[in-house]
Amino acid sequence: MRRILVILLATFLASGAAVAQSPNDLIDSAIVELTAGLDGRREELAEDREALHALINDILLPRFDRRYAAQLVLGQHWRAASEEQRERFVEAFYNAMLRQYADGVLEFQPDWFELLPFRGDDTQRRTMVRTMVMLDDGQRVPVNYGLVKRDAGWLIFDVTIEGVSYVRNFRAELDSEIRAGSLDSVIARFERDAEGEDDGQSGDAGQSAVE
Repeated sequence: MRRILVILLATFLASGAAVAQSPNDLIDSAIVELTAGLDGRREELAEDREALHALINDILLPRFDRRYAAQLVLGQHWRAASEEQRERFVEAFYNAMLRQYADGVLEFQPDWFELLPFRGDDTQRRTMVRTMVMLDDGQRVPVNYGLVKRDAGWLIFDVTIEGVSYVRNFRAELDSEIRAGSLDSVIARFERDAEGEDDGQSGDAGQSAVE
């Protein structure tokens, strides 16, 4: 599943640059832009994780609807959270995921990816773009992107891999963790993950989200 995660983050990286793009154009441009961005820099970025994180963050931050994704991930706990808790969770969750999957971006190759014809309704607030990802064994895996329409254009908020939604999977996992502990403890764990600290749980959520 590592290749799928690479495609996921790769598409996030370049997804929101062009206002008024169609949903499929937005995804298609991601592959072109990321390929160009990595050209000639893979070795340099592989040796400098901070530079890699900075590169990803500069491209990703304005392009992924991280607040909306975080709201959906927290579900009912979002409604009960204070604004401070919400802001901390949005920031920590985003940064933890960025750090976890950043190195995989260096493996990205455009020929892994096939964009399928758009079958959604781009006049609606939300739509889906369908793709296929080729694995090392030749298997073709469906990876579909949930997009939400904002004033500035389309933004990604969810990815569904073989029928498993990233948002729904994280929501179920974090709901159990919050009920067993607290929202503050979950936020603190993601903040530790975002700083690269290992408390024995780092990466668990991201791994289970794709298994």
